[in-house]
Amino acid sequence: MRLYTLALAALICAPTCLAAPCPQAAGDPPPDPAVQRARFDRIVDIQKKDDAALDLFERIERVEIKKSSSDLQPPEVKASRVVPAGTGLDRIPVSPDGTPGDATAYRAALEKLVTALVFASGDGRAQRDAYEKVAKKRKERDDLIDATRTAFVFTYLGREPRGDRMLSKYSMLPNPAYKATSRTTSIYAKVRGYVWIDDQSDHLARVEGEVTDDFTVGLFLGKVNKGSHFMQERYEFAPGLWFPSFSQYDFDGRKLFSSFSFHERTFYSKYRRIGPPKEALETIRQELAESSKDGTHGK
Repeated sequence: MRLYTLALAALICAPTCLAAPCPQAAGDPPPDPAVQRARFDRIVDIQKKDDAALDLFERIERVEIKKSSSDLQPPEVKASRVVPAGTGLDRIPVSPDGTPGDATAYRAALEKLVTALVFASGDGRAQRDAYEKVAKKRKERDDLIDATRTAFVFTYLGREPRGDRMLSKYSMLPNPAYKATSRTTSIYAKVRGYVWIDDQSDHLARVEGEVTDDFTVGLFLGKVNKGSHFMQERYEFAPGLWFPSFSQYDFDGRKLFSSFSFHERTFYSKYRRIGPPKEALETIRQELAESSKDGTHGK
């Protein structure tokens, strides 16, 4: 797992797991504990549904990378068309505006994607082994989400507008009574932040947080420094489904005997349902056929 993903797994998972009644915020009526618990259960189920649905949606990811937060140089920009391929994600390089670049290279990437989708559509031993690995990773994530039910204390702070929607804001602090069950869940004691939940749908709308103390990752060969920061915005991109629109990571630390600085902003757009591998395979094959007819390449 990449360092920054492991470092802030807590902040990604925690917003889905508000599990205790929240104290009263000034000017608001006191939350009913039973209503709050029911709401938190819905949030857990909804977030898992959104995560699973991402395996059926392609999108454009535009990533801006800087060497440090103080770097005055323009960021390095990488953009990809990201397509779920059953046993993983296929990333096809595109122009910063999300359109195909070199036509020949783009077509070759689509043909390679077809090969991956053909494999993922099969039912042999290799495919079963690959899907078992996918299921294992999903279970690990679900276990992390379940652990946050008791890993954090959430305090209701009030409501804030975002466009024409209202969001409930909560602070998120480590629960001193929580006992970590793994090296990964031990990270939860060293992060804090805020989460915003859409009042109308109970979907996660925003999360941001920071590392409050240095911690090690990767069999103690890496360390993430105190003060590292993460945030993510999410919106409804398909009926009843909320996906990331923007993420930002600002991490500093050490890996082996050298320091590292990781500053990355990702913009997500053009979500489109492409379906499971067999369905996606037909879509990509049709795209290739149409590009051959009219001499164009891409969507």
